[in-house]
Amino acid sequence: MSSKDLISELEDLGVTVKNHMSVLEEDDEKLIMDLMTENEEKSDKLSKKTKMPKSDKKENTVKAEEKDEGFKKSNKPVKKMEPQGERKVEKIEEKKVEKKEKPKEAAVVHDENTIFINVLSMTLRELAETIKVPINKIIQESFVKGQILNPNQRMEFEECAEFAEKYGKKLEIEDTGDILDEKEDDLEKHLKEYYEKIYSEKKSELINRPPVVTVMGHVDHGKTTLLDFIRSARVADSEAGGITQAIGAYQVKTKGRYITFIDTPGHEAFTEMRARGAQATDLVILVVAADDGVMPQTEEAYNHAKEAKVPIIVAINKIDKPNANIDHTMQQLSSKLQLLPEEWGGDTVTVPISAKKGTGVDDLLDMVILAADMEEIRCYPKGRARGVIVESELDPKVGPTATCIIKDGTLRIGQYFVSGNTWGKVKALNDSNGKRIKEAGPSDPVKILGFNNVPDSHSILYVVESAATARQVVEKVQEREKANLLKRKHISLEEFYDMVKEGERQTLKILIKADSYGTVEALRNALGKLQTEEITIEIVHSGIGAITSTDVLLAAASDAVVLGFKVKVDQKSKQEADKEDVQIRSYDIIFDMIEDVKKALQGMLAPEQVAQTVGHGEVLQVFKVRKVGSIAGILLTEGFVEKHSKAKVYRNGIEIFNGSLESLKRFQSDAAKVEAPKECGIKFENFNDITEGDELEFYNINEVERELEFRS
Repeated sequence: MSSKDLISELEDLGVTVKNHMSVLEEDDEKLIMDLMTENEEKSDKLSKKTKMPKSDKKENTVKAEEKDEGFKKSNKPVKKMEPQGERKVEKIEEKKVEKKEKPKEAAVVHDENTIFINVLSMTLRELAETIKVPINKIIQESFVKGQILNPNQRMEFEECAEFAEKYGKKLEIEDTGDILDEKEDDLEKHLKEYYEKIYSEKKSELINRPPVVTVMGHVDHGKTTLLDFIRSARVADSEAGGITQAIGAYQVKTKGRYITFIDTPGHEAFTEMRARGAQATDLVILVVAADDGVMPQTEEAYNHAKEAKVPIIVAINKIDKPNANIDHTMQQLSSKLQLLPEEWGGDTVTVPISAKKGTGVDDLLDMVILAADMEEIRCYPKGRARGVIVESELDPKVGPTATCIIKDGTLRIGQYFVSGNTWGKVKALNDSNGKRIKEAGPSDPVKILGFNNVPDSHSILYVVESAATARQVVEKVQEREKANLLKRKHISLEEFYDMVKEGERQTLKILIKADSYGTVEALRNALGKLQTEEITIEIVHSGIGAITSTDVLLAAASDAVVLGFKVKVDQKSKQEADKEDVQIRSYDIIFDMIEDVKKALQGMLAPEQVAQTVGHGEVLQVFKVRKVGSIAGILLTEGFVEKHSKAKVYRNGIEIFNGSLESLKRFQSDAAKVEAPKECGIKFENFNDITEGDELEFYNINEVERELEFRS
């Protein structure tokens, strides 16, 4: 056998050999010798079998057995011995057969160049067999390019697709939904369905649970002051030296009843929690200042709570101020938020308070208890615990920790649990005051020590029987997360009509941001006229100003499309939209927005030109040139600008110009392209109202066939 053939055989056995001068390990050498011996024996037997008559076969076999017995001096039973290496070779050959069969089951060829697979990863050997390219060719060509590969090296789908593309093949996932169903373990299903069965089968054993309340509202309307007053006056088991809040949640006791408050940074965290499927909040207290009325963040907070279908109690704060006007505030609640107070014949509970002096706070807590009784907030106190992670961190002293609100069951020290893509064992439990406790019941806020990794905030925690079960569930969750990267999470205008035809959706949810209230009202009225008997349009939220990450989070939680009219989309919002897979569409003409929505509803959305952002800049200085106009001295902060690029000019977050460049210069010379962080001079076409500090966004128009999900 030549060296080349030997190296090829070794690679098939999974032994990596670089060249004919390589040194083999002792086990590898024995494996090769056993394989060679086995092959020789097989060839000898085959040759003898062809020459030996059938009648003599049994006779020769008997003689051979007698001859073997003659060499045995012991009276012990004779066992047929097999070489150890032969067993190894057989196992290796079995694995080789399995690996060769796997790609055939995992891949379906629909045409010469497109191959559909139903796996998320495969080894290099399996990939080579799938795309029908010799594995040696792939390894050799990759080695020349400086990449060392192993036949048994496992690669993810994206890497496999790149290799296949190099050899003229295209890999695609056949059915992501099937993959997700296959990856979902029965144990994971059991965790999700466990409490659903309990709530339906053991209704008589359910008990009332203390309500979990989130306080929301506009900045400076008194949310923190209200929480501080409640905490200092009524925190259960308070210490004589003052309250030291150790975690982001706490309990208060009023008239023998407990209420749990989540101290969140605002409605962003509230929405993110709901977007992840973890509904921790039972009630929302919406704080509105009596001297300020309903403000933009008040509307945002209300929309977040409304989408979550959570009962709302309005606390009209700062009634002790001289300019407080409770009636005017109620009127704004009715006109802007459609919250009609009970005093005016509606069903919205409103409580006038002064968080600074404590006036009306007791009445507010009583209304929370009353609302909780009306909602019948129930739980199952027995058995395994279930809870929601409200915050998590990596403590340098004790490692990963998380604050959890228990929803059902009782959490005890020593129990194993899973939470999202991590698991652990409860090593210690601390209450909201930092005291060590042995167990936590429903609605108790508790800090948990014992996570293997920092859990995702707002994930759901389940107690399981053992570490093996926890590890198995988490492995499946991690596989599902990989699979989720290959499919869309949220809707786009292009997909909406197909979903309607299949009966999946009859409501298109839209979030609108524009440059003025007048424009917002015009857009709401125009979109409202597009509704039909079969399809409705729901405006999740509308406001003025730039599109922010808060808007993206609300759209993600509501499965809505974000439509912007002459407003800026900041970089953080774009990154958040990419992460949450939320579609953002920007327009400069109302007619274009209306037409796109119409086409989406009618299923006639055709390919069009897409604007791709290529750079950002800032105006450092403006030069007034006689008979020429204003020339902007610009510092490119990101990307690049080309002579044929288009530009948007923003002032205080509002778009004031969108058009072409008349000239692009670098020093005194014309430039075709200028890259960051260089400076350049730009003259805009038919636009001279440029001032220092204006922000610029450069984009190119690209024709993308049936790709309309641009974010600009």
